[in-house]
Parts: sequence; C-alpha cells; structure tokens
Amino acid sequence: MQGKFLEELSVGQSAELVRTVGEADIIAFAEVTGDTNPVHLDADYAATTSFGQRIAHGMLSAGYISAVLGTQLPGPGAVYLTQALRFRRPVKIGDAVTAIVTVTEINEAKAQVTLSTVCKVNGKAVVDGEATVMVPRKAA
Repeated sequence: MQGKFLEELSVGQSAELVRTVGEADIIAFAEVTGDTNPVHLDADYAATTSFGQRIAHGMLSAGYISAVLGTQLPGPGAVYLTQALRFRRPVKIGDAVTAIVTVTEINEAKAQVTLSTVCKVNGKAVVDGEATVMVPRKAA
C-alpha cells in the first residue's frame, strides 16, 4: 500500500479523522506508554485537580495526528521527521477528537512536506502544531 507521492501533493490539501476517546483508550495508552499519572486514571485524584475530572493523555490526541499522516495524508510511505505541539485544552472521556492535517509547504529538493496539525473538540483546538514528513517520489 502506498500513500501519496510528493508529486501528488499541493499546498492546502487536507485530511482528517474523528475518534471518540473512551475509557479503554486511556487505559491502553497508559499501559503501552507507562504514563500512569493519576489525572488520567484515578477519578478521586483527578477531582482534586483544576480539571475536576479525569482527562486523556495529551499524547493520545497527538497520536491521532500521527494516524492521519500515516494513513491518509501523505499516507503509507511517509516518514515523520518533526512534530511541534501545543496543548491548549484538556480532552475528556467521551470527547470526539477531530485530527486535521493540512499541507502548508512542499520542499521538492528535500522531498519534505510541512503540515499544520490540529486536534479539535467541539470546534476548539485542544492540540495544535506543525509536522514535517519525508515523502517518497514517483519512480522516474
């Protein structure tokens, strides 16, 4: 399976996916990463924080960005080089997170593409940033 080649990309192209964060997602993320911060896993502890309830790991939302880059735009064959992130708002259990990536720059000489990356809940950014990926060229 091959994603888009460098020659098939243009500034402004965009792709997105929507995932609803569930209890099982948070538990699985904690198990896989070892991030067992109680703000994610312990309702009693989380109630004492400024959030007032459990929240999802910020990097879970970042993972949704990775999913868009690796499966849709540019898709299979793309290689992550950099990702800058700003965590804007908490994501709660039951929130539908929309991850959106948009091509902002194409460096043909290096076969690299820069994309704006954002995750939104109810139209508000919860995570935003910028990614750079290396993209395969079409065979000559």
